[in-house]
Order: sequence, then C-alpha cells, then structure tokens
Amino acid sequence: MSPRGVATPDVRERLFTAAERVVERDGPGALTSRAVTAEAGCAKGLLHAHFTGLDEFVAELCLDRFARTVAKARALSELAGQDTVTRNLDAVVLALFDSGGPAISGLAMTRPVATVRIREAFEGGAPGFTAIQEAITGYLQAEQRLGRVAATVAPHAVALAVVGTAHHLLMTNWPGASDPRPAMTCLVAALVGG
Repeated sequence: MSPRGVATPDVRERLFTAAERVVERDGPGALTSRAVTAEAGCAKGLLHAHFTGLDEFVAELCLDRFARTVAKARALSELAGQDTVTRNLDAVVLALFDSGGPAISGLAMTRPVATVRIREAFEGGAPGFTAIQEAITGYLQAEQRLGRVAATVAPHAVALAVVGTAHHLLMTNWPGASDPRPAMTCLVAALVGG
C-alpha cells in the first residue's frame, strides 16, 4: 500500500486494472470504490481523489478501454499485406474481450449514470464501435486492393457484422459464461473467407 502523502504512479491505470480484476473475479455487483482501492493496494480515498464518484470512474474505465481498442483498429491499415487477414482482424476484435470486456460492459449497463456519460462521450466524438467499424472497413479495402480479400467481399458489411456481433456478445456475456472469443474468430474467418 502506498504511504499517505506519497504520489501513486499511474493512478488511473492502476485503479482501472484493479477494477477489471474485481469485476472478472466477483462480478459487477462487487465493484465498490473500496474493493477497487483494496485490489489496487492503495489508500481508500484514492479513487475519489481522482474521480467524482464510482459512476464517473466506471464511465472513464469503459471509455479508456474503447480508446485502446480503437487505437489497435486504426493500426490495422499498417498491417495490410502482412500475416493473414483473419489473424490481423482477430487481434483487433479479440481486444474488445481482453481486460474483462464482457464484465466491464455488464458493469456499465448496471450503472445508468455511467451509461449516460459513456453515450454522451461517444456523441461528443470519443472513439467507440463506430471508429472500430470504420478502421476495419478501411483495412479490408486495403487488403482488397492487394488481392488478399475477394472482390465479392463487402468491407463495410463485414465490418458492421463483426462490430455488431462483438457488441452483442459484450452485452449478453456475463462473468462465468462461455468465452465469446471462439465465436468471434469463427465469424471473422467466415466473413473474410479465411
């Protein structure tokens, strides 16, 4: 535990990672500011020193994890022509399920104030599913130009199907349920002909 008055390095990430562990292990209902700070091994008031409350914390956690996945999706264009199309797409799509994706999505759904904050952030331009869909579309178009994706494949439709399925699985998969990743990998392979 950090001593009182000593700065805790990378506080946000430390608290976010701790929250993911709590939710993955104990479910969304177990998330409290105390549970997070105990898991992070830091002072009990640290979360409230950096966030106005648990709802803001949950919203920021979700937005942070979306931003990370969007960054991976936007980097897809640099992978055109490398490895396989299926593996490249899998790396992005499966990132949505890393770090407790389904559990964190479930958590956001149980906190209406956090859900409103997330929606407002997306409406204000925060990166989310739309940005991932656009990045996947652009990547598939690049792979089509290289001849690695059939001309009969509709990149926009594939991107919509992938993102829509990921959204569905995130919103309907609870802690303890079967792993959604194999279904996503199968879908990606079927849609791009891999």
